[in-house]
Amino acid sequence: MSNLRGDERARYVQQMFSRIAGRYDLMNRIMTAGQDLRWRKEVIRLAELPRQGRLLDLGAGTGDLSREAAQQRSSLHVVAADFTLDMMRIGMSRLQSATHAKAQIEWCGADANRLPFPDSVFDAVVSAFLLRNLGDLPRSLAEQYRVLKPGGRIVALDTTPPPQNLLRPAIEFHLYTVIPALGSLIAGQAEAYRYLPDSTVGFLEPERLAVRLMEAGFQQVGFRRMMLGAVAIYWGLKPFTVTG
Repeated sequence: MSNLRGDERARYVQQMFSRIAGRYDLMNRIMTAGQDLRWRKEVIRLAELPRQGRLLDLGAGTGDLSREAAQQRSSLHVVAADFTLDMMRIGMSRLQSATHAKAQIEWCGADANRLPFPDSVFDAVVSAFLLRNLGDLPRSLAEQYRVLKPGGRIVALDTTPPPQNLLRPAIEFHLYTVIPALGSLIAGQAEAYRYLPDSTVGFLEPERLAVRLMEAGFQQVGFRRMMLGAVAIYWGLKPFTVTG
């Protein structure tokens, strides 16, 4: 599964997330002991959005990041974009029943490799657990760079390969044993939650992903590991002027 590339990987990921859409948020809460809510708050904080700014939540799924942005900045215009329509349908229904979300949220079916937006229209592009699922990471980073305004920020939350230390066996036990068991019990989808450890361990280390961000043109790139090194937040800035 983790060795799939390009359109084949995209189709697999789209079908997988459609199958687990109804239990996706619950599984995230359980797998991270609720910490993913705190991480999403930090993603929006790091985006440094201006008042009445425009935010693209890419790979939005059920819209957790979009709703967090709405809570933090009610004057934002948020575009929640994903290519898994079943996930977005759940997010839209939850937003309609929420009373706290005051920001304008627009839902959009979109491929992360071919974004249907003009150049330089967003103040920030954020994502949660998207990057490791992409079939063409450089192309998607180039697209995210393109739609950002000069001075805009990219902020991404994702899992990372466990660091080589004494805690790695415990982390791998959680990834390869606990998570698939929970996926089978709660979501009825053990296979989908075997994909999680495969895609995590097979993904880029934070240092290498930071290099990919710089190769895409981003400056002031950084990252911070969390959850014993199994999760990280990445950020970068689209420069106001291109040199060279």
